[in-house]
Amino acid sequence: MDLGLKGRVALVTGASMGIGEATAIELAGEGCDLAICARHADQLAKVRDQVVAKGVRCVVAECDIRNPGEIAALMNEVARAYGRLDILVNNAGAATHGTFASLSDEQLLADYELKILGQLRCTRAALPLLEKSPAPRVINVNAIAGRVVMPGLFATTTHRASCFALSKALAWELADRKILVNSVNIGLVHTNQIERAHARRAPDVPLEKFMAQAAQIVPLKRFGEPHEVSGLIAFLASDRAGFITGASIDVGGGQGAHV
Repeated sequence: MDLGLKGRVALVTGASMGIGEATAIELAGEGCDLAICARHADQLAKVRDQVVAKGVRCVVAECDIRNPGEIAALMNEVARAYGRLDILVNNAGAATHGTFASLSDEQLLADYELKILGQLRCTRAALPLLEKSPAPRVINVNAIAGRVVMPGLFATTTHRASCFALSKALAWELADRKILVNSVNIGLVHTNQIERAHARRAPDVPLEKFMAQAAQIVPLKRFGEPHEVSGLIAFLASDRAGFITGASIDVGGGQGAHV
């Protein structure tokens, strides 16, 4: 399916691996010029090679979205390269493991700055560029754990719930500027974060067995793959999703008992 995205400009944060990498490659395959950022320049270079192999342009920037100055520099680079921005994918994030009892104020504040302020600051900084687009989109990658309390993920549960509210509030406030804002919420998806969890929690158990056991909470009894998330992101970026804003869509194989 041709989504009509050829020639548009997309910025993907946290693009060095996992869902961010898959999204950058997916959008490049649809003909988008890309800007990609993450904290690890060496990993970004590998993604850039895959993006430009699709025949599009790609700007690479090392950026920690917890740092407002680095976000500003990133947007300046996008402005110099392209002059506008059509699609912002706020994907950067990481799981902070711990409970209410175990997490310190400093750990909770760091997680808040990454997840909530990261999305907020990137969106605010991108607004002047998005306003130049005929079809501006903001797509926030969140987690089903913000809807379903998951043991050991206290910070993610509380902060991702706030990210849902942020996406909805932005959809309302930016509607008069024709900027569409949606949230894509992942469940168990096979990314490097799962592999790190395996190494931390059960290194003596084969990865396949660890994943099979974890997947028992998913009705489809399997993990998702990054491309199953990036396909939805590309659709939400397209004109076919032109009447969708303020939506919060789970990609989790049916995970979660919420309505």
